[in-house]
Amino acid sequence: MHALSFIQDLAVIMLVAGFVTVVFQRIKQPVVLGYILAGLIIGPHTPPLPLIHNQETVETLAELGIVFLMFSLGLEFNLRKLQKVGATAFVAAITEIVVMVCIGYEIGQYFGWKVMDSIFLGAMLAISSTTIIVKALEELGMKRERFAQLIFGILIVEDILAIGIIALLSGMAATGTVSTGEAVGTIGKLVLFMVVSLVVGILVVPRLLDYVASFKRHETLLVSVLGLLFGFCLLVIKMDYSIALGAFMIGAIMAEAKQIRAIERLIEPVRDMFSAIFFVTIGLMLDPNAIVEYAVPIMVISAAVILGKIISCGTGTLLAGNDGRTSLRVGMGLAQIGEFSFIIATLGLTLNVTSHFLYPIAVATSVVTTLLTPYLIRAADPLSNRLTQRVPGKIARFFDWYQGWLQGEGNAEDRALLAGLYRKLILQIFVNVCLVAALFVAARHLLASPLLHLPAWAGEIDLKKSLIWGSTLLLSAPFLIAAFRKLQAFSLLLADHATQTLASAQADKVRRVISRGIPAISLAFLTILLLALSWPLIPSLKLTLAVAVIVGLLFIILRRWFVRMHYLLQISLLETLNQKKDEH
Repeated sequence: MHALSFIQDLAVIMLVAGFVTVVFQRIKQPVVLGYILAGLIIGPHTPPLPLIHNQETVETLAELGIVFLMFSLGLEFNLRKLQKVGATAFVAAITEIVVMVCIGYEIGQYFGWKVMDSIFLGAMLAISSTTIIVKALEELGMKRERFAQLIFGILIVEDILAIGIIALLSGMAATGTVSTGEAVGTIGKLVLFMVVSLVVGILVVPRLLDYVASFKRHETLLVSVLGLLFGFCLLVIKMDYSIALGAFMIGAIMAEAKQIRAIERLIEPVRDMFSAIFFVTIGLMLDPNAIVEYAVPIMVISAAVILGKIISCGTGTLLAGNDGRTSLRVGMGLAQIGEFSFIIATLGLTLNVTSHFLYPIAVATSVVTTLLTPYLIRAADPLSNRLTQRVPGKIARFFDWYQGWLQGEGNAEDRALLAGLYRKLILQIFVNVCLVAALFVAARHLLASPLLHLPAWAGEIDLKKSLIWGSTLLLSAPFLIAAFRKLQAFSLLLADHATQTLASAQADKVRRVISRGIPAISLAFLTILLLALSWPLIPSLKLTLAVAVIVGLLFIILRRWFVRMHYLLQISLLETLNQKKDEH
């Protein structure tokens, strides 16, 4: 009987969604809105009779929709695309998120809503809709223009930051409040997890998929991809992160596989089915009476989303050194909310920390802003032409000077090359330090885990600590050596750059101070970091000295091997990132 009810619910969802989607395709509107309307039609709030018998089962399927939606966004994540528009994407995305969270919070407080309602509202308004924007730009034939590429870069950064926002909101929902220390700790752990997952995943998963693809069977590749997807999501849930994070991260890892095009083609029908159910479920939970009751807040919030995103995204893009026309087009292209807003709204309801009226407000705001998105993108050029004619000459000259100052004059290629070297060294140092920290965090969990059993004669916990601490120090040695060597290279590069305009005698002194001072400070920092990470693992004084001596001797003997192993890992990582993707 339960199976019959499930098939009936699924049939109703797909039939109504299919019909409404065809209509929306005919009138050239986003199909996402069609799915939401389909859910509203068959929902419990629409007379005469509810057509869905078991809404809990449908909501479970909708969770799968979130998984596949986030997985698809991860597959579109591309480190090289992000690198091309990196500065603009980060400045614009951070400006947008900060401004919109503040606007959303203030609107909630103005209407007298609870603090958690206001915070969640700010988070809902912060993230634009990747699905809707990509669809709109495709239909308008603007996907390859420069402002569109900037928008895609901003969306990638937004997606990453949205994962952090979801993690922070989950922590706030558990405790009821959030302190600065907790926020920094949550963000730090999240960054550590994401960096380590990306590095380890890119080293392992693409090679595994290469092996699976060698059988040349689509079924085998699809089942393997789904196995990795749900397995990683399970790991992420066990670590108390959201399932959305797991789906996005494994998608970003698989995006570096040679078979990315084949994976996208295989996963697309599955994604479309469950994503449709997800958006239909949003419509099922939508109460038309609530929309009528909160019509004024919906209009205010919709206006705030459009104006706030145009101003914040446009300003952020302008501050990053782009011209006014491009900045305005970026701002007007990002002026809507979508799938992440629904995920955040659903999170608030699931955790029982937000009021029920917030969900229909978010959906209604998304519908309004989505309908206006194509018209805003089209209106960007005429509006920018009018503004250009009316901008005072002094302001226009100032922005021209500012843009030229950011881009630099003369030797621009040399400065770009030097900046690239600095960024590369800093990134490599950061990644190596993250890997060291991850090893010690894993060691702490292993110490507390019952998995590691010692024989009865081993006795005390100190021996267990000694084995774990010593092993972790040895495993982290290649990354510590690499971090220190990169810091030395950074100091030499900085010393040469800083002394180019100085007299020779003075330049030698400054060069020595920089080239020796930075490594010395770095060594002290790495030592303090090691002590801080090792503190819960350090055994008694005698065993500590013994382990330190043994590890020190092994470090001296195996130093060349450690350097070689790290070099091979780095080469393997770069080969995976730079490999040509299979287009067939």
